[in-house]
Amino acid sequence: MSSLVFLVPLALLLGGAGLAAFLWSLRNGQYDDLNGAAERILIDDERDSQ
Repeated sequence: MSSLVFLVPLALLLGGAGLAAFLWSLRNGQYDDLNGAAERILIDDERDSQ
């Protein structure tokens, strides 16, 4: 029971840190172009063919 006194605040702190990191990445445009990276692999670069 005494371990819950330590583990519950730790879990809340880690959850809050994860939420803060997600919101930070959302505000900085991390998820703006979801299809760009998937389509970029299909584009042939002329520099690679030489």
